[in-house]
Amino acid sequence: MSSATAAGRPAWLGLPGWAAPAGAAVLFAAAYLAFRDTATLPHSREAAPFLAVTELREWIDDNRNDNPLFLYFLNYIRLFVGGLYDAFHTVLFALGWPGLTGVMGALGWLSGGRWIAALAVGGVSAFGLLGLWESSVDTLALVAVAVLLSLAVGIPLGVWAGLSERVRRALTPVLDVMQIMPTFAYLAPLALFFHIGAPAGAIATMIYAIPPAIRITALAISEVSPTAVEASASLGATGRQTLFKVHLPLARSTMALAVNQTIMMALSMVVIANLISAPGLGGDIIRGLSRAQVGIMLPAGVAVVIMAVTLDRMTMALSRRDAHARTSRVDLAGAGALALAGLALIPVSPRVWPENLTLDVVAEVNAAVRWAETTWYPVTTFIREATTQALLNPLQSLLTSAPWWLVALAVLAAAWRVSGLRPALTALACLLAIALLGLWEHSMMTMSTVAVAVLVTLAIGLLLGVAAARSPHFSAVQRPILDAAQTMPAFVYLLPALALFGTTRFTAIFASVIYAVPPVVRLVEDGIRAVPATVVEAAASAGSTPGQLLWKVQLPMARRAILLAANQGIVMTLAMVVIGGLVGAGALGYDVVLGFSQRTDFGMGFVAGIATVLLGVMLDRITQGADRRSSPRKRKFT
Repeated sequence: MSSATAAGRPAWLGLPGWAAPAGAAVLFAAAYLAFRDTATLPHSREAAPFLAVTELREWIDDNRNDNPLFLYFLNYIRLFVGGLYDAFHTVLFALGWPGLTGVMGALGWLSGGRWIAALAVGGVSAFGLLGLWESSVDTLALVAVAVLLSLAVGIPLGVWAGLSERVRRALTPVLDVMQIMPTFAYLAPLALFFHIGAPAGAIATMIYAIPPAIRITALAISEVSPTAVEASASLGATGRQTLFKVHLPLARSTMALAVNQTIMMALSMVVIANLISAPGLGGDIIRGLSRAQVGIMLPAGVAVVIMAVTLDRMTMALSRRDAHARTSRVDLAGAGALALAGLALIPVSPRVWPENLTLDVVAEVNAAVRWAETTWYPVTTFIREATTQALLNPLQSLLTSAPWWLVALAVLAAAWRVSGLRPALTALACLLAIALLGLWEHSMMTMSTVAVAVLVTLAIGLLLGVAAARSPHFSAVQRPILDAAQTMPAFVYLLPALALFGTTRFTAIFASVIYAVPPVVRLVEDGIRAVPATVVEAAASAGSTPGQLLWKVQLPMARRAILLAANQGIVMTLAMVVIGGLVGAGALGYDVVLGFSQRTDFGMGFVAGIATVLLGVMLDRITQGADRRSSPRKRKFT
C-alpha cells in the first residue's frame, strides 16, 4: 500500500524545500526583464487624490465657523483642550523656576526617595542651564495635557477590555493600526479638523500615546487572580465593588507602567507636533534640522532626553513601590522641605531662569561637528557610498522600474508563503490602495529604504542579542545603554546621523538603525535565554560545538522572538525613515513635510501619510503572520 502511494505521488513533491522559492524567483526575474520600465506608475504632484484633499481643506477653512460639525462639536473640543493647556501653562509659569524645581523635587522624593528627588531637581535645573526654560515649560504643559487626556480615555477603555474578551477583540485591530502608524501620519488629519497650534498638538500627542495606556491596563486587569475575584463575588460584592476593591488595587503596579509608557510616547510625539505649530522644544529641533545646524538642535535634544529620563525614573520608581507601604516621616519631611523652599522663593525670584546662568554651546557644538565631518569624512563617505551603491540604489531601481502588477504579485506570493493567505490578501489590498492613491513610485522608494535599514538593524541586533544571551557580563554592560536608548524620543537620533552624514538618504537609514536596534537586541536576547536549559545541556552533551549549539538549537527555538524582533524593527524603521524626510530621505517622508510647509501641497502630504500607514500595515501583517505560523521544519514533518 505504501509503495503504491509512493508510486502515485507526483514527482515534484520529492524536490527539496528550496526548489519552489527558487523557481518562483527565476520566473519573477524573467518577468522583470521582459516587462521592465512598463506600468511603473510615476509620481505626479497633480494626482487626483492630492487635488481632492487640497480642495477639501480649502472648503473646511472657508466653512470652519459655519458648518455644524465644526461649530457645535470639533471647535468645542479644540477650545476645551486649548483651555486645559492654557491652565497647565499658566500654573507652571506661575511657579517660576524655583517653585517648579521644588515641586518636581518633592514629587521625585515621594515617588522614589532622595536620589530620584536629586535627579528631578537636576533635570529641571538643566532646562534653565541649557537656555531652554520657556520651551521646556511649554513642552511639560503639552505633555501633561496629552497624558491626562490619554489616561482619562485609555484607562477606562483598558479596564473594560480587561474585563470583556469581546471588547478586547474589537479594540485590538484598532490599536494595532494606531501603533503601526508613523508619527507624521497623525498630523495631517488633525491639522485638517483642529487647525494648528497647541490644541491640535495636544490631541495628536494624546492619540499617539493612548494605545499603551489601553493595552497595558487591559493586561493588568486580565491578569488579576481569578481566585481573588471569585472570593470577592462569593462574599456578596457587586461588580463595581470588585473592580475598585480587587481589580484596581491588584493591578496597580502594572497600571503604573501604563502611565510610564504613555508619558514616554507623549514625549516622542510633542517634538514632531511642532510641525503643526505646537509649542515647545520641537521648535528648536525643527529649526536646527531645517538649517542643518546640530548646535541649535543639540541643547533641545538633550533637554528632551533629560525630561524623558526624569519622568521615566519617577514613574518607574512609583510602579515598583509596595502598594501597602507607607511613606516614612523622613521622606515626607524631605519632600515637604523641598516644596516649601521652592514656593518660598517665588516672590523674590524671577519667573524665568536668569540668562546669566545659561550655557551657550551652539558655536562650540557646530565647530565640533565641522571637525568631525572633516576628520571622519573618508570613513563616513565610504560607509554612506558603499551602502547606497551596493544596497539602496539597486533595490530602489528594482522596485521603481518593475511593473506595479509584478511587485504586487511578488508581495502576494512572498506573504502567502511566509504568513498565510489572509495576511497575503491584506498585504495585496494595501499595495493596491497605494497604487490608487497615486504614490506608488515614492512608496517603492520608501520601501527600499526601509528594507535596507531593517537588514542592517537585524544584522546588528542579532549579533548583539546573541552576544548578550551568551555572556552575562556583556549583557550587564549593554542593558543600561539599551535602557537609555529606548527612553530617548525618536527625533534625538537624527542628531548624530545629521552630524556624521549630512542631509542624505543614508542619514535616515543610520538614524533608523540606531533607533530600532535596542528593542531588536532585547527581543533576540530574551528569545535565546528562553530556550530550555535541558535542551541546551542535551545538545552540549551530544558533542555540539558552541557554533552548532547556536545555529542548530538556540536560533531555531528562538524563532518566534526573532520574528517578533523583525516585526518591531520594520515598524520602527518605517516610522524613523518617514521622519528622515526632514534630513533628505525623500519619498513619502518628504511628501508629508512638504504638505505641511506648502499649502498647495497639503493634499499630497495628507495622502502620503495614508500611504505610509498602508505600507506599515502591509509589512506588519506579513511579519506578524510569520510569527504565528509553525516553523518550516515542523510543517515538513506534520
